[in-house]
Amino acid sequence: MADRIIQPPIEFETPRLRLRQWRESDLAPFAALAADPEVMAFLLPVPTRADSDALAASLKARIAANGWGFWAVEHKDSGEFAGFTGLNAPLAALPFSPCVEIGWRFARQWWSQGLATEAARGALNVGFERLGLDEIVAFTALGNLRSAAVMERIGMQEDVPGAFDHPSVPEGHPLRRHRLFRIGRPRR
Repeated sequence: MADRIIQPPIEFETPRLRLRQWRESDLAPFAALAADPEVMAFLLPVPTRADSDALAASLKARIAANGWGFWAVEHKDSGEFAGFTGLNAPLAALPFSPCVEIGWRFARQWWSQGLATEAARGALNVGFERLGLDEIVAFTALGNLRSAAVMERIGMQEDVPGAFDHPSVPEGHPLRRHRLFRIGRPRR
């Protein structure tokens, strides 16, 4: 049996950001981000530090296994952990699966600076140019206008008939209904 060739994880930079594999030093600021009620307003909460650390370990393992995923985002000038951005093959059975989604989450101190848009554009480039994807989707709870605005700024189009109830969100929960956005590989 042939040995599996493991490629090093993809890491890349944008003008202000470094998107990279997760580090131990990311755990405390990631836990603080996950504990911020404004950051988590449209997400189901990560209730404990142990849960936050386990999520970061899972994200790191998926990058190690696939070469890509939700990368830790480091602000280049300060060296600080700002959040995460990247690509993910969702584990939940979504109505439009199989798919690759783009997503992001930033600490509040980094909001309103265009960083989510910058990081997302870099992740789209990796998805289309390096991974050869034909389409990338994004989805968010109905009321999450900030994330929907980023989706629109990076060129995604809302698939209005594609709105869906997220199977990982309990029935009756106000965050269950989601908007779906799509973007295809740019034509040359």
